[in-house]
Amino acid sequence: MPGKINRRELFALTGAVLTALAICGHLFASGSGELKGGTARVNIDPPVGCWLSGWAIRDRPSEDISDNLYAKSLVLSDGRTEIAILAADLIGVTAEIVSEVRKAVEQKTGIAQDNIFISASHTHFGPGTGKYRYKNWKVDPDYIEVLKKKLAAVVIMAHGNLTGVRVGSAKGAAPELLYNRRTKRPDGKVVMTFVLPPGEPDLSFGPVDPEVGVLRVEDSQGNLLASMINFACHPVSGGGHGKGWESWFYHISADYPAYATQVVEKIEGGNCLFTLGTAGDMVPIRRGVSPRFEIGRALGGEALKKLQLLETSGEITLASLRREITLPMKEELPENSNYDPQPGKTALTTEIHGIRIGETVIVGLPGEVLVELGLEIKKRAGVEKLFLVSMANDTIGYICHRQAYEEGGYEPIQGSLLAPGSGEMVVEAVLKVVRELMQGE
Repeated sequence: MPGKINRRELFALTGAVLTALAICGHLFASGSGELKGGTARVNIDPPVGCWLSGWAIRDRPSEDISDNLYAKSLVLSDGRTEIAILAADLIGVTAEIVSEVRKAVEQKTGIAQDNIFISASHTHFGPGTGKYRYKNWKVDPDYIEVLKKKLAAVVIMAHGNLTGVRVGSAKGAAPELLYNRRTKRPDGKVVMTFVLPPGEPDLSFGPVDPEVGVLRVEDSQGNLLASMINFACHPVSGGGHGKGWESWFYHISADYPAYATQVVEKIEGGNCLFTLGTAGDMVPIRRGVSPRFEIGRALGGEALKKLQLLETSGEITLASLRREITLPMKEELPENSNYDPQPGKTALTTEIHGIRIGETVIVGLPGEVLVELGLEIKKRAGVEKLFLVSMANDTIGYICHRQAYEEGGYEPIQGSLLAPGSGEMVVEAVLKVVRELMQGE
C-alpha cells in the first residue's frame, strides 16, 4: 500500500497545485493562448434596377454592374476575447442594421455584441441603406432584409474558420492620390472644389492624411489569410469628371477600393478588407473610367509593399471597447439640407468603438469625418499604429470641426445634422477610448 501523506507533504502538494492554478489563471486572463483568426466573404450585390445612393443628380435606377460588392469579415480570438471586424462595400450602415447583425452573430457564435465592428466603404455606386430627403436615394426594404442576413452570415462563417495566426501592421503613404476639396479664398471662405482644376484662382488647399494603414493576418505557414487597408479618400473616382464617366454613373461598383483590394488578393491571396479613414473632405486626384482602376491599383500597390516586410506575432492580446456619445444637433436645417427637418430633436446618440490588436488600435467613428479632426486625433493619441475608420457602426452624416461652420461649404452646412462643437466632442471621446484600450493592455 502507498504510504500516507503527512501534513507537511500535504501542505507542499497543496501549495504546488495552487501555484499551478494561479499560473494557468494568469495565462488565461492575459489571453496568452494561441492567437486564432478566421475570414470569409459574401457577395452583397443588389439587383440591377435598384436606385444608387451618393449623388443627388441621378435621375434613374442602376443599369449594370461594373464590379461586385462584397462584405468581408475577420474574426480574431486570443483565448479570452473574440473580436469581429466586418467591412462592406456600401454607402453606409445604419444603427438599426448594425444592431440586428450584432444580435444575430452573438446568438450563433457567442461573440459579444460590444466586440463586433461593422464599417462601410462609402462607395457612391451602391444601394441606398438609410433615409435622406432625396427622393432618388430610394431604399429597397427587401434588399435590406437580405443584406442583414448576409452580413451576419459572413461573420459566422469566419468564426467557423478559426485557425492559428500571427498578426502585424504597418503604415505607408499615398499622397499623390488625393486632395482636400475644401479649398479657401483669401478671405478664408470655402469654395468647394469637387474636381480639379479649381474653378477659381487664388484658392488654397487644406490638409490631407496620406497614410495607408495595413494589417496582416497570416497562417502558421506565413501565408496571407486576411489583410486590411485603411485609407482616407472618398470612393467617388468612377464618376463626375473625365471622358466616358456618364456611362458608368448608373453601374453598381465598389469603386477604387475594389481594385485596391484585388491587387492584394490576386498576388498574395486571402481576403483584403477596405476601411475608410477620415475622408469627409478627401477626394481622388482624378476622376473618370480609368482613374477608378489607376487609383485603386496604386493604393493596392502601396499596401502590398508594406505587407511584405512587417513583423507579425502570435503573442498578442485583444480588447474591444464601445462608448456611447450624445451630440448636439442644429436648431434649424437649411433648405438644401440632405436631411428632412427634425422637429423637437436637439441631440442624437451614437457610438465610438475601439479595438486593440496588440499594439494596433482601430477606432470606428459613426459618420463622414473631416480630415482635420482625424489629424488632431492622431496628433494627440500617442499611438503609432492608430487606424481611424469612418462610417463605422452608424451613419449620422458629416462630423466637422468648429472652424468649418465659419468657413462654410457643403459638409457643415448641407451635409451635417450636428451643431458646432460636435466634432471636438468626438475627438475627446475617441482619445478617451484610446487611452482606456491602451491602459488595459
